[in-house]
Amino acid sequence: MSAPRVGFIGVGSMGWPMATRLHQAGFGLTVFDAAPGHAARFAAEVGGQAAADCKALAAQSEIVVTMLPTSAIVESVLQGPQGVLAGLRPGAVIVEMSSGVPAHTQRLAQSVTEAGGELVDAPVSGGVPRARTGELAIMFGGSAATLERVRPVLQAMGSSVLHTGAVGSAHAMKALNNLVSAGGFLIGVEAMLIGQQFGLDPEVIVDVLNASTGMNNSTQKKFKQFVLSRAFNSGFGLDLMVKDLGIALGMAGDTGTPTPFAALCREMWAAAGKSLGKGQDHTAVARLCEQLAGVELKPRRDG
Repeated sequence: MSAPRVGFIGVGSMGWPMATRLHQAGFGLTVFDAAPGHAARFAAEVGGQAAADCKALAAQSEIVVTMLPTSAIVESVLQGPQGVLAGLRPGAVIVEMSSGVPAHTQRLAQSVTEAGGELVDAPVSGGVPRARTGELAIMFGGSAATLERVRPVLQAMGSSVLHTGAVGSAHAMKALNNLVSAGGFLIGVEAMLIGQQFGLDPEVIVDVLNASTGMNNSTQKKFKQFVLSRAFNSGFGLDLMVKDLGIALGMAGDTGTPTPFAALCREMWAAAGKSLGKGQDHTAVARLCEQLAGVELKPRRDG
């Protein structure tokens, strides 16, 4: 059986390397991006074809992948005379890989079903570095049969594919994952600030945490790389983290689950977004912690 042709919508900081992996895996690829000329540049530099609009992309794709900032934007590319649903092939699968609102995703899935296709959610974790290497962790919400149908596409982009349940469950899990990640980041930065004020080297703090029970994704892959280096350029926006935390807190409200720590966590991230301004990388939230402490994290370079 020949590989299905894939349409990829949203070749931004995450979408570009993800679509690149699909092209490298041998899938026939059509891309679209809202930024003028961006899809054409991808086709010229990486390969595949650039579509004039989402309708044209859908008309030639058996599987359509969306990698976009919000559920509202996903809905906008699906609907309308030039949208995906206007050109959707019968039986096509839309793989929604953005970080979406679970209830919104379920409504979109119903619209796609009515149009003769199927929508599943498959958000990712791992950031730009793991998107480049094809080692993303992918959560999947949808039927087991559809998972097997799209598994080769997902495996081209990720090293693990975890089935979370029905449509919408993967987006719920992604929000909860980012809640845990956001909490771990903040507490780790505060620990480094405490330690530095005591006289410890922040880099030594990170090394000890990584050899101990305080280890988490931020200690392993963010603090030295993006905070202590002062690069703050992981490729995942602060505004997107705040959005995902809002989704998680919305789920808490819907389920009547008390979440005092999660609420404080979201409040701090939202405050950082307002204080630091638009366009910040999510790792720049460390600057808010530094402002509150009145000091800047500075690793020793004197050996």
